[in-house]
Amino acid sequence: MNMLHAPLRLALTMGDPCGIGPELWVRILCEPCPAPEAQPVVQRLLLGDAGVLERAATRLGLSSAWQRALTDPTLLLHSVTSLTEPQSEPGKPTQEAGAAQVAYLQAAVNLAVRGDVQGLCTAPIHKGWAKAAGLLFPGHTELLGAHLRSAPKEVMMLAGPSLRVALASTHLALREVAGALSIAGLVDTLVTVAHALRLDFGIAAPRLWVAGLNPHAGEGGHFGDEEARIIAPAIAQAQAAFDGSQPADIQGPMVPDALFRAAVFGPPAQRPDAVVALYHDQGLIPLKLLDFDRAVNVTLGLRVVRTSPDHGVAYDIAGRGLARPDSQRAALDLCTRLTLGRAASSAR
Repeated sequence: MNMLHAPLRLALTMGDPCGIGPELWVRILCEPCPAPEAQPVVQRLLLGDAGVLERAATRLGLSSAWQRALTDPTLLLHSVTSLTEPQSEPGKPTQEAGAAQVAYLQAAVNLAVRGDVQGLCTAPIHKGWAKAAGLLFPGHTELLGAHLRSAPKEVMMLAGPSLRVALASTHLALREVAGALSIAGLVDTLVTVAHALRLDFGIAAPRLWVAGLNPHAGEGGHFGDEEARIIAPAIAQAQAAFDGSQPADIQGPMVPDALFRAAVFGPPAQRPDAVVALYHDQGLIPLKLLDFDRAVNVTLGLRVVRTSPDHGVAYDIAGRGLARPDSQRAALDLCTRLTLGRAASSAR
Protein backbone atom coordinates (compact mmCIF):
# COMPACT_ATOMS: atom_id res chain seq x y z
CA MET A 1 0.00 0.00 0.00
CA ASN A 2 1.23 3.50 -0.80
CA MET A 3 1.86 5.11 2.59
CA LEU A 4 0.72 8.48 1.31
CA HIS A 5 -2.76 7.01 0.75
CA ALA A 6 -2.92 5.52 4.24
CA PRO A 7 -3.52 7.72 7.28
CA LEU A 8 -0.25 8.63 8.91
CA ARG A 9 -0.59 9.05 12.66
CA LEU A 10 1.16 11.48 14.95
CA ALA A 11 1.07 11.13 18.73
CA LEU A 12 0.88 14.47 20.53
CA THR A 13 1.63 14.52 24.25
CA MET A 14 0.11 17.12 26.58
CA GLY A 15 3.23 17.56 28.70
CA ASP A 16 3.09 18.80 32.28
CA PRO A 17 -0.58 19.42 33.18
CA CYS A 18 0.50 22.30 35.43
CA GLY A 19 2.62 23.91 32.73
CA ILE A 20 1.73 25.65 29.48
CA GLY A 21 1.35 22.48 27.39
CA PRO A 22 -2.46 22.19 27.72
CA GLU A 23 -3.13 25.78 26.69
CA LEU A 24 -0.66 25.57 23.79
CA TRP A 25 -2.40 22.51 22.36
CA VAL A 26 -5.83 24.11 22.80
CA ARG A 27 -4.73 27.23 20.93
CA ILE A 28 -3.06 25.28 18.13
CA LEU A 29 -5.73 22.64 17.63
CA CYS A 30 -8.51 25.24 17.60
CA GLU A 31 -6.89 26.88 14.58
CA PRO A 32 -8.38 26.06 11.17
CA CYS A 33 -6.65 23.18 9.39
CA PRO A 34 -5.60 23.43 5.73
CA ALA A 35 -8.18 22.24 3.24
CA PRO A 36 -8.15 18.40 3.09
CA GLU A 37 -7.29 18.40 -0.59
CA ALA A 38 -4.19 20.49 0.12
CA GLN A 39 -2.37 17.78 2.08
CA PRO A 40 -2.34 14.00 2.61
CA VAL A 41 -4.30 12.70 5.57
CA VAL A 42 -2.42 12.95 8.85
CA GLN A 43 -4.28 11.80 11.95
CA ARG A 44 -3.32 13.41 15.26
CA LEU A 45 -3.77 11.49 18.51
CA LEU A 46 -3.57 13.77 21.55
CA LEU A 47 -2.52 11.89 24.68
CA GLY A 48 -3.51 13.88 27.72
CA ASP A 49 -6.40 14.68 30.02
CA ALA A 50 -9.82 15.79 28.75
CA GLY A 51 -10.66 17.70 31.92
CA VAL A 52 -7.37 19.60 32.02
CA LEU A 53 -7.73 20.57 28.36
CA GLU A 54 -11.35 21.68 28.79
CA ARG A 55 -10.39 23.85 31.78
CA ALA A 56 -7.56 25.36 29.74
CA ALA A 57 -9.98 26.10 26.88
CA THR A 58 -12.39 27.76 29.28
CA ARG A 59 -9.67 30.00 30.74
CA LEU A 60 -8.70 31.02 27.20
CA GLY A 61 -12.30 31.74 26.18
CA LEU A 62 -12.07 28.92 23.62
CA SER A 63 -14.45 26.34 25.09
CA SER A 64 -16.80 26.33 22.08
CA ALA A 65 -13.92 26.30 19.61
CA TRP A 66 -12.32 23.43 21.51
CA GLN A 67 -15.49 21.36 21.35
CA ARG A 68 -15.66 21.99 17.60
CA ALA A 69 -12.02 20.98 17.23
CA LEU A 70 -12.79 17.64 18.87
CA THR A 71 -15.31 16.87 16.12
CA ASP A 72 -12.51 16.94 13.50
CA PRO A 73 -12.09 13.31 12.35
CA THR A 74 -8.32 13.82 12.03
CA LEU A 75 -8.02 14.70 15.75
CA LEU A 76 -8.48 12.01 18.39
CA LEU A 77 -8.24 12.73 22.13
CA HIS A 78 -7.22 9.90 24.44
CA SER A 79 -7.53 10.70 28.13
CA VAL A 80 -4.68 8.89 29.81
CA THR A 81 -5.47 10.56 33.15
CA SER A 82 -8.43 12.20 34.92
CA LEU A 83 -6.82 14.79 37.17
CA THR A 84 -8.81 16.99 39.51
CA GLU A 85 -8.47 20.77 39.45
CA PRO A 86 -6.26 20.88 42.58
CA GLN A 87 -4.00 18.21 41.07
CA SER A 88 -3.51 20.16 37.84
CA GLU A 89 -3.70 23.85 38.76
CA PRO A 90 -1.55 25.88 36.35
CA GLY A 91 1.74 26.99 37.82
CA LYS A 92 1.43 24.78 40.90
CA PRO A 93 3.08 21.42 40.17
CA THR A 94 1.91 18.33 42.05
CA GLN A 95 3.04 14.74 42.39
CA GLU A 96 -0.05 13.61 40.47
CA ALA A 97 0.75 15.95 37.56
CA GLY A 98 4.36 14.79 37.61
CA ALA A 99 3.23 11.19 37.22
CA ALA A 100 0.75 12.21 34.52
CA GLN A 101 3.35 13.79 32.26
CA VAL A 102 5.35 10.56 32.41
CA ALA A 103 2.21 8.54 31.62
CA TYR A 104 1.48 10.56 28.46
CA LEU A 105 5.03 10.12 27.28
CA GLN A 106 5.08 6.40 27.99
CA ALA A 107 1.79 5.94 26.13
CA ALA A 108 3.28 7.68 23.09
CA VAL A 109 6.43 5.55 23.25
CA ASN A 110 4.34 2.38 23.42
CA LEU A 111 2.42 3.42 20.29
CA ALA A 112 5.64 4.18 18.44
CA VAL A 113 7.27 0.89 19.44
CA ARG A 114 4.24 -0.99 18.08
CA GLY A 115 4.37 0.99 14.85
CA ASP A 116 0.96 2.58 15.46
CA VAL A 117 2.31 6.12 15.02
CA GLN A 118 4.98 7.44 12.70
CA GLY A 119 5.69 10.72 14.47
CA LEU A 120 5.77 12.16 18.00
CA CYS A 121 5.26 15.81 18.90
CA THR A 122 5.70 16.39 22.60
CA ALA A 123 4.86 19.31 24.86
CA PRO A 124 7.31 20.24 27.63
CA ILE A 125 7.78 18.15 30.75
CA HIS A 126 9.44 19.22 33.99
CA LYS A 127 12.42 16.95 34.43
CA GLY A 128 12.51 17.25 38.22
CA TRP A 129 8.86 16.31 38.72
CA ALA A 130 9.14 13.58 36.07
CA LYS A 131 12.16 12.10 37.84
CA ALA A 132 10.29 12.19 41.15
CA ALA A 133 7.48 10.26 39.41
CA GLY A 134 9.86 7.50 38.33
CA LEU A 135 11.26 8.61 34.96
CA LEU A 136 14.66 6.91 34.81
CA PHE A 137 16.09 9.11 32.06
CA PRO A 138 17.27 12.75 32.10
CA GLY A 139 14.63 13.75 29.55
CA HIS A 140 12.67 12.93 26.41
CA THR A 141 15.74 12.44 24.23
CA GLU A 142 17.31 9.69 26.30
CA LEU A 143 14.03 7.84 26.92
CA LEU A 144 13.13 7.84 23.25
CA GLY A 145 16.61 6.69 22.30
CA ALA A 146 16.39 3.72 24.66
CA HIS A 147 13.21 2.48 22.95
CA LEU A 148 13.33 3.80 19.38
CA ARG A 149 16.96 4.29 18.36
CA SER A 150 17.75 3.45 14.73
CA ALA A 151 21.19 5.05 14.51
CA PRO A 152 24.41 4.78 16.50
CA LYS A 153 23.11 7.41 18.92
CA GLU A 154 20.06 9.54 19.58
CA VAL A 155 20.97 13.22 19.19
CA MET A 156 19.18 16.38 20.26
CA MET A 157 19.08 19.03 17.56
CA LEU A 158 17.45 22.46 17.74
CA ALA A 159 16.40 23.67 14.31
CA GLY A 160 15.45 27.27 13.66
CA PRO A 161 15.28 29.55 10.63
CA SER A 162 18.75 30.95 11.36
CA LEU A 163 20.63 28.00 12.77
CA ARG A 164 20.59 24.26 13.42
CA VAL A 165 22.50 23.10 16.48
CA ALA A 166 23.07 19.45 17.44
CA LEU A 167 24.42 18.55 20.88
CA ALA A 168 27.18 16.06 21.59
CA SER A 169 26.04 15.95 25.23
CA THR A 170 22.70 16.99 26.63
CA HIS A 171 21.59 17.25 30.25
CA LEU A 172 24.86 17.12 32.14
CA ALA A 173 26.32 19.32 34.84
CA LEU A 174 29.03 21.46 33.28
CA ARG A 175 31.72 19.88 35.47
CA GLU A 176 30.86 16.47 33.94
CA VAL A 177 31.04 17.43 30.27
CA ALA A 178 34.75 16.97 29.59
CA GLY A 179 34.82 13.55 31.23
CA ALA A 180 31.77 12.42 29.26
CA LEU A 181 33.30 13.19 25.87
CA SER A 182 34.89 10.33 23.95
CA ILE A 183 36.10 9.75 20.43
CA ALA A 184 33.59 6.95 19.85
CA GLY A 185 30.68 8.93 21.26
CA LEU A 186 31.46 12.01 19.21
CA VAL A 187 31.89 9.91 16.04
CA ASP A 188 28.42 8.45 16.64
CA THR A 189 27.01 11.95 17.08
CA LEU A 190 28.55 13.28 13.89
CA VAL A 191 27.52 10.29 11.78
CA THR A 192 23.95 10.41 13.15
CA VAL A 193 23.62 14.13 12.45
CA ALA A 194 24.96 13.87 8.90
CA HIS A 195 22.66 10.95 8.02
CA ALA A 196 19.63 12.72 9.55
CA LEU A 197 20.29 15.90 7.59
CA ARG A 198 20.29 13.76 4.45
CA LEU A 199 17.24 11.63 5.37
CA ASP A 200 14.91 14.19 6.91
CA PHE A 201 16.09 17.56 5.64
CA GLY A 202 16.98 16.54 2.10
CA ILE A 203 20.58 17.81 2.21
CA ALA A 204 22.54 15.58 -0.14
CA ALA A 205 26.02 16.59 1.08
CA PRO A 206 25.65 17.98 4.60
CA ARG A 207 28.27 20.34 6.02
CA LEU A 208 28.90 20.19 9.77
CA TRP A 209 30.94 22.57 11.88
CA VAL A 210 32.14 21.16 15.20
CA ALA A 211 32.80 23.51 18.10
CA GLY A 212 35.79 23.20 20.36
CA LEU A 213 35.25 22.63 24.05
CA ASN A 214 37.70 25.14 25.49
CA PRO A 215 38.31 28.87 25.01
CA HIS A 216 39.96 29.50 21.63
CA ALA A 217 39.46 25.76 20.92
CA GLY A 218 42.26 25.04 23.38
CA GLU A 219 44.78 27.31 21.60
CA GLY A 220 47.29 24.56 20.94
CA GLY A 221 46.78 22.89 24.30
CA HIS A 222 47.24 26.00 26.45
CA PHE A 223 43.62 25.89 27.66
CA GLY A 224 42.90 22.17 27.53
CA ASP A 225 43.77 19.19 25.36
CA GLU A 226 40.31 17.81 24.48
CA GLU A 227 40.48 19.33 21.00
CA ALA A 228 43.62 17.41 20.07
CA ARG A 229 42.95 14.31 22.14
CA ILE A 230 39.24 13.72 21.41
CA ILE A 231 37.55 16.14 19.03
CA ALA A 232 39.98 16.22 16.09
CA PRO A 233 40.40 12.40 15.99
CA ALA A 234 36.61 11.97 16.14
CA ILE A 235 36.13 14.36 13.23
CA ALA A 236 38.70 12.45 11.17
CA GLN A 237 37.04 9.10 11.91
CA ALA A 238 33.56 10.41 11.16
CA GLN A 239 34.71 12.02 7.92
CA ALA A 240 36.19 8.67 6.85
CA ALA A 241 32.74 7.08 7.21
CA PHE A 242 31.46 9.05 4.19
CA ASP A 243 32.40 8.58 0.58
CA GLY A 244 31.54 9.98 -2.82
CA SER A 245 28.12 8.29 -2.96
CA GLN A 246 27.09 9.76 0.41
CA PRO A 247 29.34 12.77 0.93
CA ALA A 248 29.63 14.90 4.04
CA ASP A 249 31.96 17.74 5.00
CA ILE A 250 32.84 17.84 8.71
CA GLN A 251 35.05 20.71 9.88
CA GLY A 252 36.56 21.54 13.27
CA PRO A 253 37.25 21.82 16.08
CA MET A 254 36.42 25.50 15.60
CA VAL A 255 36.78 28.40 18.04
CA PRO A 256 33.40 28.44 19.80
CA ASP A 257 33.02 32.20 20.26
CA ALA A 258 33.62 32.84 16.54
CA LEU A 259 31.89 29.80 15.07
CA PHE A 260 28.28 30.87 15.62
CA ARG A 261 28.69 34.34 14.15
CA ALA A 262 30.21 32.86 10.99
CA ALA A 263 27.54 30.15 10.86
CA VAL A 264 24.76 32.74 10.82
CA PHE A 265 26.27 35.83 9.18
CA GLY A 266 29.03 34.39 6.99
CA PRO A 267 28.71 34.05 3.20
CA PRO A 268 25.64 31.88 2.55
CA ALA A 269 27.50 29.37 0.38
CA GLN A 270 29.99 28.75 3.18
CA ARG A 271 27.60 28.38 6.12
CA PRO A 272 27.14 24.97 7.73
CA ASP A 273 23.95 22.93 7.57
CA ALA A 274 24.34 22.30 11.30
CA VAL A 275 26.69 23.17 14.13
CA VAL A 276 27.64 20.42 16.58
CA ALA A 277 28.08 21.91 20.06
CA LEU A 278 29.85 20.01 22.81
CA TYR A 279 27.46 20.83 25.64
CA HIS A 280 23.94 22.08 26.23
CA ASP A 281 24.32 25.81 26.80
CA GLN A 282 27.16 26.24 24.31
CA GLY A 283 24.70 25.46 21.55
CA LEU A 284 21.36 26.56 22.93
CA ILE A 285 22.28 30.07 24.04
CA PRO A 286 22.97 31.35 20.50
CA LEU A 287 20.10 29.31 19.05
CA LYS A 288 17.55 30.73 21.48
CA LEU A 289 18.94 34.24 21.16
CA LEU A 290 18.23 34.12 17.43
CA ASP A 291 15.25 31.80 17.00
CA PHE A 292 13.51 31.38 20.37
CA ASP A 293 9.91 31.59 19.15
CA ARG A 294 10.53 29.58 15.99
CA ALA A 295 13.03 26.88 16.89
CA VAL A 296 12.10 23.21 17.17
CA ASN A 297 13.76 20.43 19.14
CA VAL A 298 14.23 17.40 16.85
CA THR A 299 15.48 14.05 18.12
CA LEU A 300 17.73 12.54 15.45
CA GLY A 301 18.46 8.85 15.09
CA LEU A 302 15.00 7.43 15.88
CA ARG A 303 12.71 5.05 13.97
CA VAL A 304 10.01 7.73 14.14
CA VAL A 305 10.07 11.50 13.77
CA ARG A 306 10.08 13.35 17.09
CA THR A 307 9.82 17.09 17.65
CA SER A 308 9.06 19.44 20.55
CA PRO A 309 9.24 23.18 21.27
CA ASP A 310 12.50 24.75 22.38
CA HIS A 311 11.15 25.91 25.77
CA GLY A 312 10.06 24.45 29.07
CA VAL A 313 6.89 24.23 31.14
CA ALA A 314 6.88 27.95 32.10
CA TYR A 315 5.12 27.61 35.44
CA ASP A 316 5.45 31.38 35.93
CA ILE A 317 2.98 32.16 33.13
CA ALA A 318 0.94 28.94 33.00
CA GLY A 319 -2.80 29.52 33.01
CA ARG A 320 -2.51 33.26 32.42
CA GLY A 321 -3.07 33.18 28.65
CA LEU A 322 0.39 34.65 27.98
CA ALA A 323 2.14 31.64 26.49
CA ARG A 324 2.82 32.00 22.77
CA PRO A 325 2.20 28.83 20.74
CA ASP A 326 4.75 29.66 18.05
CA SER A 327 7.41 27.07 18.90
CA GLN A 328 4.90 24.29 19.68
CA ARG A 329 3.10 25.05 16.42
CA ALA A 330 6.40 24.99 14.55
CA ALA A 331 7.16 21.64 16.20
CA LEU A 332 3.85 20.18 15.00
CA ASP A 333 4.35 21.57 11.49
CA LEU A 334 7.87 20.15 11.26
CA CYS A 335 6.79 16.79 12.68
CA THR A 336 4.06 16.60 10.06
CA ARG A 337 6.39 17.61 7.24
CA LEU A 338 9.16 15.20 8.20
CA THR A 339 6.72 12.33 8.73
CA LEU A 340 5.18 12.90 5.31
CA GLY A 341 8.66 13.13 3.82
CA ARG A 342 9.72 9.79 5.29
CA ALA A 343 6.51 8.16 4.06
CA ALA A 344 7.04 9.54 0.55
CA SER A 345 10.63 8.32 0.54
CA SER A 346 9.68 4.80 1.66
CA ALA A 347 6.92 4.66 -0.97
CA ARG A 348 9.34 5.36 -3.82
